[in-house]
Amino acid sequence: MLDTAKVTAKGLRRWEAGHPWIYRSDVSERPDAEAGAVLVRDSRNRPAGWALWSPRSEISLRLLDPDPNAVIDGEWWHERIAAAAARRVGLETVTNAHRVVHGEADGCPSLVCDKYDRWAVVQLMSAGLEAFRAEIVAAVVSVTRVDGILARNDVPLRSKEGLPRETVILHGDVPREIEIDEYELRYLAAPWTGQKTGAFLDQRENRRLAGEHARGRALDAFSYHGSFALHLARNAESVVALDASEQALARAAQNAELNGLTNIEFVEANAFDYLRAREREGEEFDTIVLDPPAFAKTRASLPGALRGYKEINLRAMRLLSTGGMLYTASCSFHLTKPLFMEMLEAAASDSGRRMAIREIRGQPVDHPEVLTIPETGYIKGALLEALD
Repeated sequence: MLDTAKVTAKGLRRWEAGHPWIYRSDVSERPDAEAGAVLVRDSRNRPAGWALWSPRSEISLRLLDPDPNAVIDGEWWHERIAAAAARRVGLETVTNAHRVVHGEADGCPSLVCDKYDRWAVVQLMSAGLEAFRAEIVAAVVSVTRVDGILARNDVPLRSKEGLPRETVILHGDVPREIEIDEYELRYLAAPWTGQKTGAFLDQRENRRLAGEHARGRALDAFSYHGSFALHLARNAESVVALDASEQALARAAQNAELNGLTNIEFVEANAFDYLRAREREGEEFDTIVLDPPAFAKTRASLPGALRGYKEINLRAMRLLSTGGMLYTASCSFHLTKPLFMEMLEAAASDSGRRMAIREIRGQPVDHPEVLTIPETGYIKGALLEALD
């Protein structure tokens, strides 16, 4: 059985340029082996390193280790996951929930591991990675000392890898709800059913930023479980938490009660309709947060997404009081940073307001964005002030 792959010069150049993926079209000789780790060789048959091999995926090879003498076993995974965890030291002073492994950015391609208090939620998103399930579980338990591990393997990407989509316990047990502390605010994560692995950990620092600048009458559009609204409510006089989901708002109200916050009004409505209606009525807000779901899920949907992003930002800018603050974000990977800024510039121009950039924001330290791997970064954020 051939457990090596041979790749083209083009494929190898991606590795040399710092990107860990080699696509099917650049695999000149496919391994006969099942999904797992294979040794990769160049066109001259020289060893180039070890990679995760996914026979059915368009992304056939994901670089694990450039050392051809490496042994990809339980000890290897323990060392790699321990190194990722070490880069998060210090976060435990501000929160009991953070990302331990951010996939390719931490040298663990297609692996996500989030820690929620005494439990972990993982996602194994490639066939090659799935072959090391037992080793990864053992490493996560050893490094994080968690009581239980849940696999949220319900992501569509697994279907492209020929893997079942499932939510299953891999170790111990994990409760349906976990109370999270974040900068002295509390909210409930839902690891079994919530978005992502149970909560949006990637906006933690941006929530704090928005809360620090909040004042007067505040609006948290696309509020979901109210994470931004909770931070706004500590400094604003009143907060409108807006979402189209009655179920999400019920959880948001529960989170507000958990913190003894009584200045949040929960409104079920379409954000586009709500912003247009408030503008027609001449209302104003002193603080606005726009953190919508990904409008551009594919490259083909980008033009329509740009129109949507521009509209909500235009409406929000017109609703701001003089001196008011807008924190706006996009989590669409296909909306690049330059396009995000161009969209904000166009929205500001059409709004007739002078909008000043106070801060450009991205992802927190536990969601590192590697310059040579654009797929590791997706959040773009900006804190803007209405000058007139």
